[in-house]
Amino acid sequence: MTHQPTPGPPARLAREWWRGAIIYQIYPRSFADSNGDGIGDLPGITARLDHVASLGVDAIWMSPFFTSPMKDFGYDVADYRGVDPIFGTLDDFDALVARAHALGLKVIIDQVYAHTSDAHDWFRQSRADRTDERADWYVWADAKADGSPPNNWQSVFGGPAWTWDARRGQYYLHNFLSSQPQLNLHLPAVQDALIDTACFWLDRGVDGFRMDAINFAMHDPALTDNPPAPPGKAPRSRPFDFQRHLHNQSHPDIPRFVARLRELLDRYGDRFTVAEVVGADSDREMKAVTADGRHFDSAYGFDFLYARNLTPARVRAAVERWPDLPGLGWPSWAFSNHDAPRVASRWAVPEHRDALARLAMLLLLCLRGDVFIYQGEELGLDQVEIGFNDLQDPEAIANWPLTLNRDGARTPMPWDHGAPMLGFSTAKPWLPIGPNHAALAVSRQEGDAASMLSLTRRLIALRKQSDALLLGELRVIEESEAVLAFERTIDGAQLLCVFNLGDGDPVWQPAPPDAWRIIERVGTGSGWALGPFGGLIAERNTIA
Repeated sequence: MTHQPTPGPPARLAREWWRGAIIYQIYPRSFADSNGDGIGDLPGITARLDHVASLGVDAIWMSPFFTSPMKDFGYDVADYRGVDPIFGTLDDFDALVARAHALGLKVIIDQVYAHTSDAHDWFRQSRADRTDERADWYVWADAKADGSPPNNWQSVFGGPAWTWDARRGQYYLHNFLSSQPQLNLHLPAVQDALIDTACFWLDRGVDGFRMDAINFAMHDPALTDNPPAPPGKAPRSRPFDFQRHLHNQSHPDIPRFVARLRELLDRYGDRFTVAEVVGADSDREMKAVTADGRHFDSAYGFDFLYARNLTPARVRAAVERWPDLPGLGWPSWAFSNHDAPRVASRWAVPEHRDALARLAMLLLLCLRGDVFIYQGEELGLDQVEIGFNDLQDPEAIANWPLTLNRDGARTPMPWDHGAPMLGFSTAKPWLPIGPNHAALAVSRQEGDAASMLSLTRRLIALRKQSDALLLGELRVIEESEAVLAFERTIDGAQLLCVFNLGDGDPVWQPAPPDAWRIIERVGTGSGWALGPFGGLIAERNTIA
């Protein structure tokens, strides 16, 4: 009698490394300080990469570390090819990339192509002389006959989107701070310079880019006034909120520039690009800049980042906008980042924060698309209340107290509950440490099988072992007031993901229930009963 060999695990489906990837966002100022100045830096990141790798993620995304006056904390770039001294040197960056790659981590960095700092040499040359070779590299326009700005466009950070410059005798455009002049990407020479910048970082070994505010990259050259926005339910704290932004952003030539950039990236092999697109028309724009494999690989959705609550209807609406169709781009999802309040505070009252953080991590890792985890999310960090005297965020200061305070999500990472400044620095940090964060520090959670940190590692491992979670189709099968249920399927593999997004105790029953085996759960309850903010993943039983 011959014995048949025991079958091994099924072969995994081939995929690009980024498709279904888990990407960990690092905000350099707040991750780890190596030199005791109270500000995080590149050597600090390098020293803590073991923690990131231990999560099982595929890549890191670092917010800007480039030379900058830091009026918008690095998103005002003064030298696209330099490292700001507060973060270190280019050698420090190279060491970081080498260490990340040794740990199996890809490295993604921000690229800010819509604007520069007014301290950038390009802008200094442009404003100095209308005949300079870079005179038209920014958006300049004459005043109206009465001396007022060229049109009615408003800045995101408050006030007109135009600032008068006496040296040029013209206004220049800025969609954000007045110290962030708008580049003129309609000019081929500007596009060429930015593509050369991309080459510089690709040649240094980066594995991809997150493209900041890409839908602000081009304007209407006719400078047409924006129409008024209809009244909404939300209070308007900025003049920006009173307009429909049809002409200062979202120009139809943006995808053409994206296609040029994609041609470059394809020459470097398996690089990844994800676009940040925000605004009332973001769904259409995200699909335009990720279409047909000739643009960016993915788009960074804001469906959840500013959402005040998490409901089954909201999740369903978001995921069903990205079906698995030929030519349609690949989505990316995030629940928290450096611009949005942390979900543990935003989506739950204090007594439910731990349960909500666990459920949110389970849901995020079950979605079809790429997943972005913001530093500290693996610890369940809550939002920190920042008083006016401690604020650093220019938007929050300008619009206090009505606008979003981004600083509360940018506070220092808690490493060691027993160390000064929780191991982030030996000096007073640039933002206050969260009063609840010592109890959530890495040192507190490390080795505790019941901790949020251990759960995050377990859920990441489960996702990476499952082709259904990485690549499978997502089909919503129930959406009620509190319960969301969807299936993830691929090549015969089938998972059932069920979530109670409310604070009750519903019982959810699949049909037939004995066809499923529960393989992971969060929250209280047993079997198919889900306690407040509980969730589960079940696998369809195979029939011999």
